[in-house]
Amino acid sequence: QVQLVESGGGLVQPGGSLRLSCAASGIMFSIYDMSWYRQAPGKQRELVAIISSGGSTNYIGSVKGRFTISRDNFKKTMYLQMNSLKPEDTAVYYCNGYNVSRGSFWGQGTQVTVSS
Repeated sequence: QVQLVESGGGLVQPGGSLRLSCAASGIMFSIYDMSWYRQAPGKQRELVAIISSGGSTNYIGSVKGRFTISRDNFKKTMYLQMNSLKPEDTAVYYCNGYNVSRGSFWGQGTQVTVSS
C-alpha cells in the first residue's frame, strides 16, 4: 500500500522558518519525481517545488531563494525547508510522487499558517 505522510507544519510568525517532511512507503521512492504543492483557502492547488528522480530542482517564482526542496532516497523522505515565511505562504501543503509508468500519489496534507 502506497503512503505519503507529511509532517512539520504549524503556526509560525512572519520571517520564521519551518521544515516539512514527506515520508514515503510502499513505493520505489528513488524513481519518483517528488513535488510539494500548496492550496490556500479559496484558491487552486499550485505547484511549489519539484525535485526529479535525478535530483534536479525547480521552484515557483514566489518562493525562489526562500524555500529549498531536497530528498533522501535512503530514508524515502522528501523535505521542504521554508525560510523567511510570509503570510501569503499560508496554505495546506501536500506532497506528490509521480512516475510516468507507475502513476501519481498524494499525501494528506499539512497546514502551514504564517501569522503574527
